[in-house]
Amino acid sequence: MLKTIPNDLCRIYFSELSPIHKQYLALRDFFAEGLTAQQVAEKHGYAISTVYTMTRDFKKALENQSEAPFFKTVKTGRKPADYKEGVEETVINLRKKNFSVPDIQIALDSQGERLTIYAIEKILIDAGFARLPRRDRQERRDSAAAGREKLDAPISCRIKKEDDMFSTGTAGLIAIIPTILQYGIDKVICQSLYPQTKKISRISAILSFVALKLSNIKRYSADDIWCMDRGMGLFAGLNVLPKAAWFSSYSSGVTRNMNVSFLRALQLIWKQNDMLGDTANLDFTAIPYWGDDEILEKNWSGKRGKALPSIQAALAQDPETGIICYGDTTIRHCTQGETVMTFLDFYHTDTHANNSLKYLVFDCKFTTYQNLSKINKRGVKFITIRQRSKSLVRHIESIDSKKWKRVDVEKAKGTRLVQVFEETTNLMDYEGLVRQVYIKNPNRVKQAVLITNDFEITIKQLIRKYSRRWLVETEISEQIGFFHLNRNSSGIVIKVDFDLTMTILAHNLLRLFAKNMEAYSDCNAETLYDKFLSAPGDISVTEHKISVVLKKRKELPCLLEYLQNCDDLSVPWLFDSQLAFSVGSST
Repeated sequence: MLKTIPNDLCRIYFSELSPIHKQYLALRDFFAEGLTAQQVAEKHGYAISTVYTMTRDFKKALENQSEAPFFKTVKTGRKPADYKEGVEETVINLRKKNFSVPDIQIALDSQGERLTIYAIEKILIDAGFARLPRRDRQERRDSAAAGREKLDAPISCRIKKEDDMFSTGTAGLIAIIPTILQYGIDKVICQSLYPQTKKISRISAILSFVALKLSNIKRYSADDIWCMDRGMGLFAGLNVLPKAAWFSSYSSGVTRNMNVSFLRALQLIWKQNDMLGDTANLDFTAIPYWGDDEILEKNWSGKRGKALPSIQAALAQDPETGIICYGDTTIRHCTQGETVMTFLDFYHTDTHANNSLKYLVFDCKFTTYQNLSKINKRGVKFITIRQRSKSLVRHIESIDSKKWKRVDVEKAKGTRLVQVFEETTNLMDYEGLVRQVYIKNPNRVKQAVLITNDFEITIKQLIRKYSRRWLVETEISEQIGFFHLNRNSSGIVIKVDFDLTMTILAHNLLRLFAKNMEAYSDCNAETLYDKFLSAPGDISVTEHKISVVLKKRKELPCLLEYLQNCDDLSVPWLFDSQLAFSVGSST
């Protein structure tokens, strides 16, 4: 109920004039009613000189077009935005570099200026800019990288424990943190031999590399692209990621021993979580280098279909889980035959772990027959393909057609009918006999020849097990395409070896992440990035909680179902804060 005010009080209010109201009535009588100065002075109790002074000041106020001296003009509509000095100029300069509105918002957030999408759009519309044409993610990055003007990105440092709110284009990247905590990978990083500084801890340094790998960043020299994204910085426990020069400087201090020690610690995690089976697929890949190639040997690059000055790398992968447990870039032509023995030494280092490795599957050029004999003596089975010599081809042609057997081999969709013939034979420099299986495929002109020291496995299982070796070739192709393994900026082996180790870590994190979502467990890295990691969103940071609000996408309910089980996890490198994920109402 409104309180009733008596009319007498209202009458008193209008009868007792304020000085401003009294001046207004006096000037109205002088200008509007035509009274003389003497008459106005007598009517309102002023000296005549005061009346002349009031008229003079009133004329000056109208001449200067300032605010009316008696009544304030009420402007309808929204209150004009009050931006900090230089913000509008920054927005316009970023648009001239073809930054999109969300990218502009992220860049402003990194500088402590929070503008909404609508405020940025209004600044651009008022400046006469039209909307940018629709572009894919890579086109946006390339156009931004081509800009000449560089932003003054903040200096990278540990994130502060204070309330904050910002927008990011990679809010989905934070969803990888529960996977890191679930498998204890953060503890392995903290206990590793990798260097650290007073400003950037060991775990922040390693996660900075992982953030770039998982974010599909192709050009590490384009600081504007990722040094402004605070979401990537939060993933590593920093305000923003360091500049490109820091990454190069950091990798210079890493040795091969540090990488091997780190891979061994990770291997123990894979074994403890039953992520490594009884088989390991091994293969080589060439990492091209586009600089001074005097110290580099030429290796065959399947990506480019020719031999290039490059660094040869070896990878070992579990065919069931897709986990890559080993990588090495210190291989030369004269030592590549010993790679398989080096891997066995690496795998069996931990005597307390369950050394369940029973099969090695690799290409014919991976090692020598002499080393096959050493593998056999160590109790490990091998499956490889034999090189076809002229005498071997003549032998295959001489086999009676009636001795070939038909076998249905399981494949991804259905089965495939092949003809096989097996026998035992001797190999040069190999002690004992091996089992040799010839395979005729109607779709291939040349026959494949498999050799193994396993005399108990069936032919179907043998062919199936070797065919799955191609999975490691697929993973290598994925690493070259998504993780940009062939875009190294240095020919120094240590740097490339560290890059390969970080690539392996990023790859395995994605495989573990996909494993938690059954519907997407077979998706490749690029698909997982497009559906989940590249999701933009808003992040709010409080003293004990980090809330991540992801923009609405059709795949996110599956992700949230997994993340809801991780609400009680605290993040050590983020002040033991708890993560909370939700989906916003906008796309």
